[in-house]
Amino acid sequence: MSVHLLGFPWDASSSYARGPALAPPVIRAMLFSEASSPWSISGVDASEVISAYDFADLPGDGAQAHAAILDRITATLRAGAKPLSLGGDHSVTYPILKAMKDKHGPLNILHVDAHTDLYEEFEGDRYSHACPFARAIEDGCVGKLVQVGLRSIAPQCRSFGEKHGVIMLGAEAIDEIPFESLTAPLYVSIDLDGLDPAYAPGVSHPEPGGLTTREVLRLLDNLRAAPVGADIVELNPERDINMMTANLAARLVKELAALMSD
Repeated sequence: MSVHLLGFPWDASSSYARGPALAPPVIRAMLFSEASSPWSISGVDASEVISAYDFADLPGDGAQAHAAILDRITATLRAGAKPLSLGGDHSVTYPILKAMKDKHGPLNILHVDAHTDLYEEFEGDRYSHACPFARAIEDGCVGKLVQVGLRSIAPQCRSFGEKHGVIMLGAEAIDEIPFESLTAPLYVSIDLDGLDPAYAPGVSHPEPGGLTTREVLRLLDNLRAAPVGADIVELNPERDINMMTANLAARLVKELAALMSD
């Protein structure tokens, strides 16, 4: 099945720092840069798997932006393709999951992140980038949620996660991931701050002690189902060093596109 690459330049739901809205075109430029190649590690040509690109701007209003994201994901699904989305901040994942649920029902989700993103509200905003998985759970978008790489868990988020059966694992617990729970329909959401800042410095909320690039690639390689969709979020190009994080994001696009093409 073909993959559509979508860019959602949105960071108005970010706390602390803006910048992720700049990420989608940066990742796209790195994806097929002459400095690299289009091949995944498994030998799939991402330029052949990705059949369409949608990098349109979003409305400035939050509710309208969410509606536009949902509509564009829905159009991709109706075209018979799988959406691979580039944020933007992590708030874009909620409307993506709403659209995915309408086609696939509740999704089993692998979520790589330093943070749970399970706040019921953050700084008065229920649609903050700190809240997408709380909203998705409330809306019935989630079957099993497995989070890995966590190292900043607020007590209220831990309580919310335990109440809803979320599996919350730190970076040190990578060998405890229940891959048997990550069955179809499977969705993958990668917040780049789930990796250690040594590998992904270009994020707004760096948390030392995270995953390595190789560990994240191994997670993807161990998946037992082809993802029906995925996103890569929270690259902040204004904080990147020598395009390290953008290059990492491009590698993840190639690997996810290869997995999704199965």
